[in-house]
Amino acid sequence: MSEPSPSGPSEPSRPAEPRGDGRTSAVADLRLWFAPERMRAEGSTPDYRFSLANERTFLAWLRTAMALVGGGFAVDQFLPETGRPLRLALALTLLAGGAVCALRAISHWVRCERAMRRGEDLPMSRFPVALGLAVGVVALLMVIVAAFGWGG
Repeated sequence: MSEPSPSGPSEPSRPAEPRGDGRTSAVADLRLWFAPERMRAEGSTPDYRFSLANERTFLAWLRTAMALVGGGFAVDQFLPETGRPLRLALALTLLAGGAVCALRAISHWVRCERAMRRGEDLPMSRFPVALGLAVGVVALLMVIVAAFGWGG
């Protein structure tokens, strides 16, 4: 017998309906962002060690997002000799990267938790590669700006 839904008896918890390709809709995923208790309706409860590992990964992505945001503020504050357009472009790129990383962390946590509950393979993602390349490019630009004083 399952526990009653924390949202009350008027709104039963139901699993997200998969599409024809086995994936769920973006709207269903988004609902889980704001009502994670609905996840209990997805399959069976996995070993807690896996759920906790998924949560640690989520927190690592959030730390990465905060570092990118901090880097954006640091670029704006600590490269004052750099021309404003270049400094602003670098800072906004890092800030936007931090925002995207934080949102992606939520999405990835939901997708992995759902896959574990359903006994499916964990979802693949190109995001870590894209983020790594973007951070590398921004870092190279910052080295060039700091070393040669371009944009000033």
